[in-house]
Formats: sequence, C-alpha cells, structure tokens
Amino acid sequence: MITVQSISKYDETRSTAITIGTFDGVHLGHRKILKRLINDAKTLNLRATVLTFFPHPRMVLQKDTDIKLLNTIEERIQILEETGLDCLIIHPFTKEFSRLSATEFVRDILVNSLRIKKIVIGYDHRFGRNRNANINDLTAFGNTLDFEVEEIPAEEIDHVSISSTKIRKALQEGDIKTANTYLGYAYMLTGTIKKGKGLGRQLNFPTANLLIEEGYKLIPRNGVYVVKSNLDNRVIHGMMNIGYNPTVSGKEKSIEIHFFDFEQDLYDHKIQIHILERIRDEHKFDSVEALKEQLEKDRETSLALIAK
Repeated sequence: MITVQSISKYDETRSTAITIGTFDGVHLGHRKILKRLINDAKTLNLRATVLTFFPHPRMVLQKDTDIKLLNTIEERIQILEETGLDCLIIHPFTKEFSRLSATEFVRDILVNSLRIKKIVIGYDHRFGRNRNANINDLTAFGNTLDFEVEEIPAEEIDHVSISSTKIRKALQEGDIKTANTYLGYAYMLTGTIKKGKGLGRQLNFPTANLLIEEGYKLIPRNGVYVVKSNLDNRVIHGMMNIGYNPTVSGKEKSIEIHFFDFEQDLYDHKIQIHILERIRDEHKFDSVEALKEQLEKDRETSLALIAK
C-alpha cells in the first residue's frame, strides 16, 4: 500500500476506485466497505484507494479538543495496510478545505486529481461546504463527469450495528470484549516506555510505563487488563494497570504493564500493546502488602485466561 500525505502529492496516472471517510477504528463495518472497494477495483482494473483526513474534522470545525479517537494516525495506517488497499491518501483537514463547494470537491479533487472511475460510499455520506450535498448529488455528478457511484444501502450498514461511537462507549465502560468483537482485533495502545517511580520493582512486579503522546487517543476505563505485545520478535503476555495507583497516593494517571517472563530493558522503546481482557477495577488497598497479594491473584487470573 502506498501512503500519500496530501492530495496535492498524489501523482499516480492509473484510474481509481475510491471511498472516503475518517475510518476511526477501521472496525468490521468499515471493513465491509473496504472489501467491496478492493473487489470492485480488481474487477475493473482500478487502484483501490481510501481518502481519509487528519486531523479529525471535528477537531478543526468544532474545536472539539475533547474528542477521543480509537486510533492514532499511525495505527490507522497500520490497520488499513493489512486490508489489501493499493493506496491511502491522508489529507490535512483545514477550514479552507472544508469550504470547498460540492462541485469543486468532486470536479477538482475526485475527478481531476484522483482520477476516479468509481466511488463506493455509505447511503448517509454528505460532502461539500456545510456538508450540503448527498448521495443523490454525487450520483448526478457521476453521470456528468463519468464515474460510477455504488451506494451501500442503509440496511446493509445498519444490520451490522457497528459504529465507532459504540466502540468508544464500550471502551469507556471497560467492556473490552464488546469493543474487540466490533473492531475485529484487540484494541491497541502505542507509546514509548519511560522510567516510572520503581514501585512495581519493589513489589516484585516490575512494570513498563507507557507514555502515549497523542492526547486524542482514547484510553480505556481505569482498571487491570490482560495484554500482549510483540517484543524481541516474540509474543509476550502481561497485565496492565490504567489508573492513579491510589494505594500509594498516586496523583497522575499512568499506564503500567508487567510482562510475564520478560526482563529486557525497554526504556525509550516504542511498543504496541494489545488489550485482551479486563480483570477488575482499580482499587485502593489498605496496605502495600495487600496490594502485592492482589497482584499475585491478578497474575494467576491473567495466566489462566491466557492458557484458555
């Protein structure tokens, strides 16, 4: 898959089959659209292309700094690469771009720049300034400008009953099982390992402290989770705590992972964590010793779940 940062840098001559969207999470509903796009592109000898945007339009138009997304842009690229697409175009979303009329967007961007011959799009897709154009307008443009519009009908999308909003809600409630089912993969966190206070090592549970720089990335509900990661070309399991470490009067939220049977130095390494199960809420224990006893139980629970 070729990744192009901005429509202006796209210079391929081959005609495209395209779909458009933010594709946050690249969940099973998204994959249904992508699979159809890729199949159609192969049949018609077109380049299967996704046009997506970053930052998220709500961040730009609504100044929605509280919006939380399922993927960082790097994670979105990683997951889309696995689908079999030919090309991903990530266009910087700006207020100026949002002011393009429907005609300018279709004629100048889709037809002249991206050379589309087919577009696969959901029934509720809207585009152009103030999102004032719909699927009927797109079909009319297609008739005039010589490209085919394939609409994915309401019953086909709604039947799946999957949306990024539902997945966000599940994660915020700690329902990792539902989130992973809708995503079709284990929810991931990507960040850099930084030095912590060393409390885990004192408890005989050394932890890697994960720093995620992207403030828009959704962090699941506080609690203890079973996780896995690919470290040193091996799949390593562990348990992760998200929260404030209330037993030792922690003030800052942290993400700490204790890996099983892995002792290499990970400081300043960028790693990716895949969340498999949620064990429990974060609790304040009466003593550090009580916390250590609970961690032993958490390890047993985690290993039993992994064995299954």
